[in-house]
Amino acid sequence: MIIRARFVAPLAGEPIDDGAVVVEGNKIAGAGRFADMRRSCSGEVLDLGEQILLPGLINAHCHLDYTMLRGKIGPQQSFADWIVAINAAKAALTETDYVESITAGLVEARQYGTTTLLNLEAFPKLLPRLPRPPLRVWWCAEMIDVRKPVDARAVFERLREAFHSHPDWLGGIGLAPHAPYTASSQLYRDASEIARKEGVPFTTHLAESSEEMQMFREARGPVFDFLKSIGRSMEDCGQETPLSLVIRQQTITQDWIVAHLNELDDRDFELLARAPKFHIVHCPRSHRFFGHAPFALQQLRNLGFNICLGTDSLASNSSLSLFAEMRELLRKEVWLAPRDLLETVTIHAAEAIGEENRLGQISPGFHADLIAIPCEAARPNLFEHILAFEQTVSWTMVNGQVVHAA
Repeated sequence: MIIRARFVAPLAGEPIDDGAVVVEGNKIAGAGRFADMRRSCSGEVLDLGEQILLPGLINAHCHLDYTMLRGKIGPQQSFADWIVAINAAKAALTETDYVESITAGLVEARQYGTTTLLNLEAFPKLLPRLPRPPLRVWWCAEMIDVRKPVDARAVFERLREAFHSHPDWLGGIGLAPHAPYTASSQLYRDASEIARKEGVPFTTHLAESSEEMQMFREARGPVFDFLKSIGRSMEDCGQETPLSLVIRQQTITQDWIVAHLNELDDRDFELLARAPKFHIVHCPRSHRFFGHAPFALQQLRNLGFNICLGTDSLASNSSLSLFAEMRELLRKEVWLAPRDLLETVTIHAAEAIGEENRLGQISPGFHADLIAIPCEAARPNLFEHILAFEQTVSWTMVNGQVVHAA
């Protein structure tokens, strides 16, 4: 199949005017000017007209479980209050509610141009109840052992069995100790070692809020008080920052995917300068919802970290649109080039999940995961036009199959 569009933005090179992408099976076989592709390749032509053809977007941090909590929890007096509020909201949901929530989240993500997600799944046992996801999803079991022990190996084996029982599903599995204030150092070590040996993603939340910083550095604050009240041992508090604690206790590798990293002090940046260059996921609109400290994007980029974007959950966001996340980041970081922003949800995110040779670009041999958005009025900069897009996408292909066409 030859897919023609007014522009092709492959990200493997410069935008192509009157471009085309050749798809053979579930892979991209070529990309270039339509006239050139038509001469060199045979097959059906699908003309998308005045559209911009892009690689599908990759959400590097989301919680599909909580899609139905959109608008249910407003900003709270403290991060601890928000934890209490979401726990109360979750307790009112049934397993059927969660299945419907995950399914609705997948539909919404697709509507906004996402074709791949790294989803932190709090209820892996629900996977057998889900209809076949229309997208690529890496299901990362979110683990918390603050109240009772968790066997990371048992969690992984159950998750692997559930995923492999659906051979037509795209994506994979991974492990996600929630955060150092809810997951023990032993759980981190076990999960990280399993992920390394099995070659699956490892992701976690770290240094998200000022209250997490207060807890670990000063042994005080609302999160400290809340966790102490439910029986967590607080002996690891009052000595160092969350990042310092994890670096001291764990063997961090360049494969780690760390969400947030909002609260850092000068000593933390010294540690990061010497640390393996893991992947960092920033969630701009959720960040604004909570009023976190400014994200140190430029410093972290300068240190060599791979920066990606995610939506977090709809308990702290209004949609699963990565276009909106890019615009929110640009609002704060006006120095960023539009193309660089697009790479945070394509090339950089693909690298984070270990798919840099298969996803995130329109290039021969890559998976045929493509989206199209209307071209409409021409702009001097094609990438500025892409970032300004606020609607749902008009056409989506995943793994060589068209899953949506307006």
